[in-house]
Amino acid sequence: MRVGLFVTCLVDLMRPSIGFAALDLLEAAGAEVYVPPTQTCCGQPCYNSGDRTDTTSLAKKVIEEFESCDYLVAPSGSCSGMIRAHYAELFADDPTWSARAGELAAKTYELTDFLVNVLKLERVPGTFEGTVTYHDSCAGLREMGVKAQPRELLAKMSGVELSEMADCEMCCGFGGTFSVKLGEISTRIADNKCQHIVTNGAEAVVLGDLGCMLNIEGRLRRRGDATRVLHIAEVLAGREPNPD
Repeated sequence: MRVGLFVTCLVDLMRPSIGFAALDLLEAAGAEVYVPPTQTCCGQPCYNSGDRTDTTSLAKKVIEEFESCDYLVAPSGSCSGMIRAHYAELFADDPTWSARAGELAAKTYELTDFLVNVLKLERVPGTFEGTVTYHDSCAGLREMGVKAQPRELLAKMSGVELSEMADCEMCCGFGGTFSVKLGEISTRIADNKCQHIVTNGAEAVVLGDLGCMLNIEGRLRRRGDATRVLHIAEVLAGREPNPD
């Protein structure tokens, strides 16, 4: 089984440990992992901003880089959701590219969904001790159907206690360009999310999208709170970054 790992541009630039953790988890489950060296962005920022020309160009690049793989897997519900749910719209008037986009979409998975439902991972390689709460990222939950999968994997770790926060499915306020265009509204939404995290009292908040992570962690720190913010892949693989 040849699995193409779409690292995502945000992970590559901001927190590479997530990419290495995803690689560890896929290999631990027996997958042959291929990471295209030229991969960049799925096109989501352009798409959300209405730039169809550049989005289409990036989408074609992704298709060409990954269509030879048996699967495409990303440690991100938003990027995998972009490929699975939105590429078809880009090529609605192009039968050839529409078919290629559809074939790739059909074998595109968010990381935890792939580990649970395709690879059927029985045990995770990492260790973690502590209480965590889980934030359900919007795209992962609503576009990719990711809800039970990360919780099922966390339950395989004997040192982890999962404490559900209030409104765990509520948006963190990031929304890609939304947080830039509507900063005040985004901040209010982020404050609501952070308050639920603080009230819960868990040692760490765990989630599956780096955009949400950066937004939540940035707001927590501005509020003077030191709760750890971790990607689910980092926890499962035991690749938690060392604290500064």
